[in-house]
Amino acid sequence: MATLGLSQFVSGPTHQAGHTLDLIFGVGIDVIMSPSMKVPWSDHYALKARIDFPPPPCLGGEPIWARPQRLMDPDRFRQALRDLAPPGDSLTELVEGWNTQLLAAIDEIAPKRPLRPRRNRAPWFTKELRKIKRDLRWLERVWRGARDGASRTSYRAFMKTYEMAVKAAKKSYFSASIASASSRPAQLFSIIRSLTSLEGQPNLNNNLTHSCEAFASFFAEKVLLLRHDLPANLDTIKELEAPRLSSGPILDHFDQISPADVDRLLRAGKPTTCPLDPCLSWLIRACPDEVRALLGDIINLSLGTGTFPGELKEAVVRPLLKKTSLDPLDLSNYHPVSNLPFLGKVIERAVAEQLGGFLDETSALDPFQSGFRAGHGTETALVALTDDLRRQLDRGGSGLLILLDLSAAFNMVDHELLDHRLADVGIQGIVLQWLRSFLSGRGQRVALGGELSSRHSLVCGVPQGAILSPMLFNIFMRPLAQLVRSFGLGCHQYADDTQLYLLMDGHPDSAPDTLTRCLEAVAGWLRGSRLKLNPSKTEVLWLGRGDMGLGGQLPSLAGAQLVPAPSVKSLVEAQIATKAAFFHLRQAKQLAPYLSRPDLATVIHATVTSRLDYCNLLYVGLPLRLTQKLQRVQNAAARLLTRSSLRDHIHPVLYQLHWLPVEYRIRFKVLVLTFKALYGLGPSYLRDRLSWYAPQRNLRSSNKNILKVPGHREVRLASTRARAFSTVAPIWWNTLSQETRALRDLTSFRRACKTELFHQAFGKGTA
Repeated sequence: MATLGLSQFVSGPTHQAGHTLDLIFGVGIDVIMSPSMKVPWSDHYALKARIDFPPPPCLGGEPIWARPQRLMDPDRFRQALRDLAPPGDSLTELVEGWNTQLLAAIDEIAPKRPLRPRRNRAPWFTKELRKIKRDLRWLERVWRGARDGASRTSYRAFMKTYEMAVKAAKKSYFSASIASASSRPAQLFSIIRSLTSLEGQPNLNNNLTHSCEAFASFFAEKVLLLRHDLPANLDTIKELEAPRLSSGPILDHFDQISPADVDRLLRAGKPTTCPLDPCLSWLIRACPDEVRALLGDIINLSLGTGTFPGELKEAVVRPLLKKTSLDPLDLSNYHPVSNLPFLGKVIERAVAEQLGGFLDETSALDPFQSGFRAGHGTETALVALTDDLRRQLDRGGSGLLILLDLSAAFNMVDHELLDHRLADVGIQGIVLQWLRSFLSGRGQRVALGGELSSRHSLVCGVPQGAILSPMLFNIFMRPLAQLVRSFGLGCHQYADDTQLYLLMDGHPDSAPDTLTRCLEAVAGWLRGSRLKLNPSKTEVLWLGRGDMGLGGQLPSLAGAQLVPAPSVKSLVEAQIATKAAFFHLRQAKQLAPYLSRPDLATVIHATVTSRLDYCNLLYVGLPLRLTQKLQRVQNAAARLLTRSSLRDHIHPVLYQLHWLPVEYRIRFKVLVLTFKALYGLGPSYLRDRLSWYAPQRNLRSSNKNILKVPGHREVRLASTRARAFSTVAPIWWNTLSQETRALRDLTSFRRACKTELFHQAFGKGTA
């Protein structure tokens, strides 16, 4: 037993003959033995022991100091805020007063109490179910004691009642959970994962292998080591010493916000709460009348003085395992998830609206930057990229695609260089001063197991989780795309993901000198910008007929030889989408008995249909065997939702649900994107691929909103005509009715377009 780590606690005889025959083993517990006692019914002694061990967490233990959720009533909180008033004139006094008065209000209605953890029961197990279960157990005992037919019949009938009550309780709980997150996809996925008992992120609070200090030191040292390996070079110093000349429009001050703007800013963001917030953010949003005046004073004073409150510059970071399959003992397998104070995000949102409006009006951002911009996305970038490559192959040429990979790009942004590039786009005066204040003096703490680590200062980077960070990063990366295009290469960006592509005539045996010089310039620019390039993770793809023949002819990038791969990891693939959709469909099937039809439809749309629609523009012209796989997913989802049999024909089922088949969903997405591109709701790089039909003489078709279709001299191959966006979009657009093409409102166009496609798929009559 000692080899198993067990301890034996019985000493002395336990039998009348003087032998020790009864033993008590244990591990990790304290056992206090009492003297053994003789009993008349056995020749063994009765053993009496006291076992001291802490109760498991699910049955109680150390109390947790928390605020009871049932006491957090918005009406009572409004009453507690009745005397909310500005406590001073300075920004620091206003922010401190905000935190103090909100904390006093929440303490008044829901003071912290020592709450003991309850038994870990299923969340749908209500008090009513507990009472029914108690009665069921009583009937079971009666039946086991009497063993007659009447008691058995009563027990079995009540068992069916209990099963129906359990099903109703699950249905009520699941429906309420899904309805509460119907407009928040991330939370909806989390709820579905918990309901289907899928393995999720490990709970670090229950397994404190690493302390919060260890995580905090690791996250801080990772950035410091990268920055130490990338000191400022001559290119960095040259850029910083260059004169800041901005001949275009400038933004040197902020406009003051009105009370109506304060209400809109409160409603705009997500109600996330940081541990540093004085109270829950949803309570603040529920009391706009009480907080409007003080919140408006804080925002306007911050914008007017060009100062971001220092009290709001600290972030609370929680470690999140990158993949559940990774080793949780390795700190490098975690990435930090940052949470910032709610008040700071409201101020940021006020700045982001004015800064974003200026950048859009002046076209300061690179037109091929698709990250975090309205009407842009990974889908639009991939559509433009694949369209260029297909048109080049149609002309008999070839293409070379290079996908760059950067390490911790957002965390490595140099503040001095960002300051210089902000001035280059016309950011000056109070606005530039406010952004400097926003970036400087920041720090972070790691929260783990109810503890906070010490504060670690951030010397570079844009703050994670901040509203302004994506916009500032796009400005920082703006010169890279301009540099690439100066060498004649194409460039698309999505935040820190950069895709370079070179279009070549014919099939060259070696890479042109232009590519070599461009890659040298890119590596130099990244080095001068103090950004870490990962050559080993950079991917290269050759697109052309036959083998490339450039395997050993490609130039090197940052000391690593580039080698073309047969394929690169893309953001979308039909087979991967099909596999993931079927997996989530099986999970939804587990919930189907406990969900109403609208709630089941919400789950299916969030987990299955969204995967069929994501980047489905790239499925245009795919072979039938691939689109049939996607159609089988939709058919299975429709049968699950309507509870139809496999023997039922799918055509009437889709008609009943008013679902467009996959082929028509793809066409619908193409037409909607075409509408956005034509009327300024999409990227300019897609608008440039479309042109209105203009006949050389006056014809009846002149004013019918028809697009010009590339002729056979421009597009020679049938495969290109069937797959390239610049040819497919005009063809499908022109097939729409004149009334639909004449619409200018996006909502009206989507409705009319779907109606037309629905009639094409199912006919104008009933199915």
